[in-house]
Amino acid sequence: MPPTLASLVQHSALKLTVRAGADRLDTPVRWAHASELADPVPYMDGGELLLVTATNLDAENAESMRRYVRRLAGAGVAGVGFAVGVNYEDIPAALVDAAEEQGLPLLEVPRRTPFLAISKAVSAAIAADQYRAVTAGFEAQRELTKAALAGDGPADLLARLAAHIDGWAALYDTSGAVLAAAPDWAARRAARLTPDVERLRDRPAPASVVVGDSEDRVELQSLGTGRRARGALAVGTGAALGTAERYAVHSAVALLTLTTARSRSLQGAEQRLGAAVLRMLLAGQPDHARAVAGDLYGGLLDAPFRLLIAEAAAPAGFDLLTETMEAAAARSGEVLLMVPEGERVVVLAADGGAAVAACAAYAEAQDDRAPREGGTEDSDVVVGLSAPCGPIAVSAAYKQAEQALSVARRRGRALVEHEELAAGSVLPLLADDAVRAFADGMLRALYEHDAKGRGDLVASLRAWLSRHGQWDAAAADLGVHRHTLRYRMRRVEEILGRSLDDPDVRMELWLALKATEAAAPAEG
Repeated sequence: MPPTLASLVQHSALKLTVRAGADRLDTPVRWAHASELADPVPYMDGGELLLVTATNLDAENAESMRRYVRRLAGAGVAGVGFAVGVNYEDIPAALVDAAEEQGLPLLEVPRRTPFLAISKAVSAAIAADQYRAVTAGFEAQRELTKAALAGDGPADLLARLAAHIDGWAALYDTSGAVLAAAPDWAARRAARLTPDVERLRDRPAPASVVVGDSEDRVELQSLGTGRRARGALAVGTGAALGTAERYAVHSAVALLTLTTARSRSLQGAEQRLGAAVLRMLLAGQPDHARAVAGDLYGGLLDAPFRLLIAEAAAPAGFDLLTETMEAAAARSGEVLLMVPEGERVVVLAADGGAAVAACAAYAEAQDDRAPREGGTEDSDVVVGLSAPCGPIAVSAAYKQAEQALSVARRRGRALVEHEELAAGSVLPLLADDAVRAFADGMLRALYEHDAKGRGDLVASLRAWLSRHGQWDAAAADLGVHRHTLRYRMRRVEEILGRSLDDPDVRMELWLALKATEAAAPAEG
């Protein structure tokens, strides 16, 4: 620990005597400085032992000494050393009383003790403390490095770090979830800091922030060196970190960052293997895919899984989605096959698993944050999710995910599942009478609506379908504003109780319109 006033008083060669502030001798001393200025405060940083002979002080004036001592105490001066036998044979009572009043330690320095001896003692003590801190820091670095190289995960490293800082430590993943904590009781405390970790995650790495108060001080450090943090480290202590503790924390951050980078490299290799597995599945070669998957992805192919395709309008949101899914899969022990495809990513994840749930939760939060229409420019990510499938149906699942992705873009939603689009199918219309019956039943409600003079929904629907859902082109054909056309299509959906995002519904409506047009001349 750094030198204190008490350690200087106990220094046998200095012969210092306490004349005031005896209850504050545990104050650390950052330096010893001699000054005969009437106001040395502008030249002080705080924490100094000020050495004076009172050459320029009106040391016997009570009011003058009150102002002088009050200024020193306000500047954070650790204490005053007054040399007797130079200008005064004893410390003036006015100075002693002022120091007692302010609680500022006042030390009597005998004539035979030069100020230089006090400065040397303080300097030597500071140097010894720094040496101890550096030595302890190197020892902590060695221990933490051994723990990191052991390959048993971060638990041992965190336990050793917590011991070195005399506090607790916790590791977070990119989503802000606690991966490990030491001691065990710290996990609950660490979990309450997730919002702070999420805010830190949005800052370029490396970054740090201090939260809590003097009795529960927590320092958060981001992990990673790239555009986005790859996790965070929290250390909780009862006071600010000292030099040795700071060495230990910096070593832990470096080691955990290296571990994270090594994990990312391993993930890159796994990703390349996953891409090969996916290509074989899409090519209709499930047996070859299983052979290549081996133990790494084989378990994923043995149970129903989902295929999702995600596109990004904002790279930060895209990274966060994939990292959220990876973290959820890691916590639950799930296998996740993730393959980038240009500006999007294809993922195979266990049906009903944590990764799919995390993706859905992320999408829901995104929609709640910005519920609006307009497509990908209004969303961080857009995801299409297939129905559950097995290895032999991956090609079909890929098409389902693409269809759902297309619908998500049009709806301005973050995620659409294929099941939402799968209601209804085209009837086997083989005879003319059957076609007429189908068309009449399909469109009757719309014709009845138009007959009451409430809008031209049938013509609007025909124009919209003929233009393949292109709002501007269809609106131009009708001579109306596209917002008017959007309103009419919503009314069509409400009246029919069907979604125009479903390609089956669009096909049936188009068939019904064509059947009506074909029957019109016969009726005339």
